[in-house]
This record gives sequence, structure tokens and C-alpha cells, in this order.
Amino acid sequence: MTRPIERIEQDLVGLQEAVRAIAQELKTAYTSYLKVLGKTMRQQLILATYYLCTQGYPEKFLNLSLNQRQLLQQAIRYLGTQTAQQLLNYEQADTELVTEEIETEDDLEDDLEMDEMEADFYLLPFPEESKEPREFVRWQQSLEIFIQNKLKEASQEANQILYKSRLLPQEIPKNILDIANTVSEATTEIIPTIPNVPNILNMVIGLEDEEDSEEANLTQVIAISLRLGEIEFTDANLTSERKQIRHIVNRLHKITVEHQKIQREKSIAEAEAAWRSSWYED
Repeated sequence: MTRPIERIEQDLVGLQEAVRAIAQELKTAYTSYLKVLGKTMRQQLILATYYLCTQGYPEKFLNLSLNQRQLLQQAIRYLGTQTAQQLLNYEQADTELVTEEIETEDDLEDDLEMDEMEADFYLLPFPEESKEPREFVRWQQSLEIFIQNKLKEASQEANQILYKSRLLPQEIPKNILDIANTVSEATTEIIPTIPNVPNILNMVIGLEDEEDSEEANLTQVIAISLRLGEIEFTDANLTSERKQIRHIVNRLHKITVEHQKIQREKSIAEAEAAWRSSWYED
């Protein structure tokens, strides 16, 4: 038997209040997480650059003058600081495009069908006044994509700094490094990382021989690739922050499913009432 509409609406109001409380808790958790992530990311960027200069291309690094080495180090430090600030100040980046798709989370139940967002969309602002849990889910997903994109951008900029400093092989096309970072996000088999060295890519690229177009010269390239999972793994505090976020997101997903069920119950109750109000015997 369908419950009275007034009772259903009371349940909806209670759920909406709970949703907003969970959403605020999630926003606070992300602020704390991004602060730690920025600090750890900067450290890992410097460590990855150190490895590349001292283990990957030591001879080329030694060929640099003292001033060139200092300029390279300064550029990497600045890049790390700048990226950390951008992560923490994500709310100021509402007009920045995030070029990915948001898809339904695996742990959402089948009856919660999240709409896929367009391939090009803006980082969603926090829906402060919203009472719809789906909007907070979409905000959280867009923020995760924003974080991934910032790490990818930082990796690309770091590799360009190393390329311009003539540490990376000059015979490879510049866009190869960008492509490598994109591929590395999708698979660890095609472009493996170096064991026990986080955020480093070790790849072999085939370059065409100008004299013999049928043969390719294989060139090993070691480059920087900041990966969120590897950054989190290196810092216990960051791992703990991520665990807290997952816990809150799971609660948000559960209440989103419950909210949709009650919304449907309300629609059914209203439809039944509308049927009764318009029905009459011939």
C-alpha cells in the first residue's frame, strides 16, 4: 500500500538535510586531502627529477653548467609549488575545462543511472544550496578528474623543462612525451614504470632511420609521470585522507540510491492520487 504523500515528503526533507551534511563533510575532507596531496606531489616531483638527473641521464646532467642546473631545479620547484596551489585552490578553477567523461561509479546500484557528462565540460562548482544528492556526486567526480588532469599537466610541463634543458633525448618529437603520459594513465603494461621508483616512465621509442625508412632506431626514454596512486602510496597521511574520502563517498552513494527510491515512491503516490481525482463512473 502506498504511503501518504505528506509522510513521503517528510522523509525526503530528512534525506535532503542528511545529504547536505554529508556533502559538507566531503568538501572539508577534500580540502584536507588536497593540502596533503599538494605537499606530497611536490616532494615526489622533485624526487623523480632527482632520479632522472642522477640515475637516468647522469652524463647529460653533468654536462650542464652550475647555472643551468640551478635553473632546472628552480623551475621544477616552482612547478611543484604552483601545481600544489592550483590543487588547493580548485574552487577558483570553475572555468577550467576538464576533458574527460564522468561515468557511473561501480559501487552505485544498478537502479541509480548517473547521466554521463559531455566529453568537454567545466569543473563543477560545489552545489552549495542544492538538495539533490546526484549533484554532489557529479561534483565529486569532476573534482577527481580535475586532480588527475593537474597531475598530467605537471608531468608534461616537467618533461618539457627537462627536454629544454637537453636532458631528454633531443631526437624524439616533443609531443611523444605528452602521448606517453596519456597512455601511461590507461595501462602499465605498454609503458612500464621502473620498479621501486615511483612516478617515472621507462619507455622505448622507435624512430625512423632517414637513410633506411624500413628500419627504426630504438631510443630509450626515461620521463616523469606523476600518478595519483603512486603519490598516495608514498605517504601514510595521504593514504589515510583518501580512505576517509572513500568512506564519505560511499555514504553519499547509498543515500543517493535511497533518495531516488523515495522520489519514485512520491511520483507513484502522486500519480495514484491524480488518477483517483480524475476518475468517475460512466
